[in-house]
Amino acid sequence: MATVTLTGHLLSFFPALKGQSLSVEASSVAQLLAALEQRAPGFAFYVCDEAGRLRPHVNIFIDGQRIVDRRALSDPLNENAEVFILQALSGG
Repeated sequence: MATVTLTGHLLSFFPALKGQSLSVEASSVAQLLAALEQRAPGFAFYVCDEAGRLRPHVNIFIDGQRIVDRRALSDPLNENAEVFILQALSGG
């Protein structure tokens, strides 16, 4: 199972994920986001646009490497992957 870590900012928008062990059974980033969507409705749309592509201000790292496929989210996850999802903050 992949272990998912979210930034505190994302957790503030999705308190249903706070304090949970975010271990997810998934073989791709797309499947991982679908599983998180089941736990916290609206999560997938928050990090992805209407076409299912990762939003520009969101980054996902698998075992310390940024994902390559931001469109189809097909990057594979191994059984013990460590996934980090973060949202860049902007503004003045």
